[in-house]
Amino acid sequence: MASETIRRGRLAYKFLFWFLMISIAPIAVVGWQLVAISQNVLKEESLRNQQSQAVGFAETVFGYISTYKNVLAVASRLEGFSAMDPIQQQRHLNRVMQQHPAFLELSVADLGGKETLRMGRFLGPTPEMRNFGDSDAFRLALQNGEYTGSLTRFQDLYPILTIGVSVLDPTQTAISPRKGVLMGLVSLNGLSQMLRQQYPEKSRTIASVVAVDGFLVAHSNPEEVYRKNARIPKEVLDVITTQVAEKGGGKIDLKDGTTVLGAYATVKDIGWVVYIQQPIETAYLAAHEMRSQIYRVIFWVIGVTILLSLAVAGHITQPIRALKQAADRLKAGQFEDLPEMMTTNDEIGDLAQSFVQMSESLKEKTGELVRAKEELEKFTKFLEKRVDARTRELKAAQDELVKKERLAAIGQMASVVGHEIRNPLAVINNSTFFIKTKLGKAGQMDPKVEKHISIIESEIKQANGIISEILTYSRSRDLKCEIVSLNHFLDELCSVYPFPSHIEVVKNFDPRDAIVSIDQDEFRQAVRNLVGNGIEVMPTGGRITLTTELVDANWVRIDVADSGSGIPPDILEKIFAPFFTTKARGTGLGLAVVRKAIDRHQGKVDVESTVGKGTTFKIYLPLANKAGVPAASQAQAQANPYQPQAPGAPSDPSAEARVIPQTQIRPTT
Repeated sequence: MASETIRRGRLAYKFLFWFLMISIAPIAVVGWQLVAISQNVLKEESLRNQQSQAVGFAETVFGYISTYKNVLAVASRLEGFSAMDPIQQQRHLNRVMQQHPAFLELSVADLGGKETLRMGRFLGPTPEMRNFGDSDAFRLALQNGEYTGSLTRFQDLYPILTIGVSVLDPTQTAISPRKGVLMGLVSLNGLSQMLRQQYPEKSRTIASVVAVDGFLVAHSNPEEVYRKNARIPKEVLDVITTQVAEKGGGKIDLKDGTTVLGAYATVKDIGWVVYIQQPIETAYLAAHEMRSQIYRVIFWVIGVTILLSLAVAGHITQPIRALKQAADRLKAGQFEDLPEMMTTNDEIGDLAQSFVQMSESLKEKTGELVRAKEELEKFTKFLEKRVDARTRELKAAQDELVKKERLAAIGQMASVVGHEIRNPLAVINNSTFFIKTKLGKAGQMDPKVEKHISIIESEIKQANGIISEILTYSRSRDLKCEIVSLNHFLDELCSVYPFPSHIEVVKNFDPRDAIVSIDQDEFRQAVRNLVGNGIEVMPTGGRITLTTELVDANWVRIDVADSGSGIPPDILEKIFAPFFTTKARGTGLGLAVVRKAIDRHQGKVDVESTVGKGTTFKIYLPLANKAGVPAASQAQAQANPYQPQAPGAPSDPSAEARVIPQTQIRPTT
């Protein structure tokens, strides 16, 4: 019932959807644009304000450091200071430390770097003197006249800065010789106090001064500076230290998942960076308020639109739902008790009248179609049976006809070749022998004539080979099977086969010597064809491998493998077809003869080839029992030449674990 209610209201829901789209879409689009524009404007304005504040405080930091540098420069030029008199220097430096509490320690070093005077707020009455000869601060101040750097933490808490100036003789108006170096340790807590006053905690704005190596110089929350190894977050440091511009800013994603709006400015001549950030929500506060107002308006519009849409949709879809119910009953074949149609004076009323007329006509036509369908089904079943029977008969007749025509053509061709071509070839061969004999008796034979006579003899031999292949394939004779040792048979075949010098022969024979019943002449021709094909595809050198293996108690497998270029997959299935060849010369009957011979021995031949690696022909033969009869019955071999067990699953469990000895033959000419 619930599903029917949903289906009945689909049109009403469509009305409701479009009413909502028409009323809400413009408001949503305009509101979204206003929020986006306000967010961008407020973000840019807030970012510009933060950048201005960062630039201003960067100038403050520069002035703060410059003030203490100037204090040291003025003190080093006071009367009597350049005489390097510790008493006068102590009097001047006491006044400096009284007037400027930020100085924590002051020191004077001579030209050799040896400390001659040391004053500090936390030193004892007789402080230990040091040697600054290896100090970068001393050397740079002496060389350049001034030095600012060496950030450290006093008592591991307070950040301090080392400032150094050269002590010059003010009486020398020309080039003043340097007398030594005045160095001071300046506390930077004043910078944190200024940041705290300008950015109190309740403002949610964080400001800091950081060195390029991440050293936290000052912070709007001084407690952050006093932490051990105080540094700003790495993700912020990576942003502000990789910028080329002296000032900038933007959104930064922190590790805790929050996003802030940050701005930075570089302190002139020092390299520090002033960084100011505030939560992104603060900059977007006005935009969030505008978004809330838009959401409230959209909520009220949705409520009013839903009520109006339901009222309008219910009035429009009432007669349409009645038509839908009647159509469902007709679809189910129920032509009786249809719901009453409302014939209003509009397009829906006209549709209802047409529907009633259509239902009456459909009822009559449906009865006629049912009767015609029953008759058609009977006739279709009868026709299908006749067509199937005729198709099977035609297919069998066609296959038989093709086979007979092919065999007849091969027989006629073999007869013509045997009687009409071999006789002229014999005459040509005899004539060649006669010419060769006469020319040999006459004296030295011309090399060109000898070469062409050799070509004639080679072509005669090639023609006789083609005739032999055709006659071998076309003839049908009874097999003369003999019981033989397979290993001995193959070993003897290899010993008499004329292998070229560039071919390496490897024999892997199963020590469990298989006994088979074969026609030696016919089977020898099949193996020689496979070996000959392998040699032809390795003109520059390669390896022929002959392998025997007992697969199970009924079958033995012979592998003839070469290391040639392999057979492409697209022609692998065609290689056993008669007269199919990819060679420039040849009949294409070599492998067809192999297939025919193996089939006549109740065996099976398969091929595996990988392009670029080589090809392996696998011959399966049934083993012979003591009486000389194949262990696998002839009926099984005809149905499936390799039964009852699949190749690669020997019945002897230890067969796979045995090592088959290898013997290599390297033929010589």
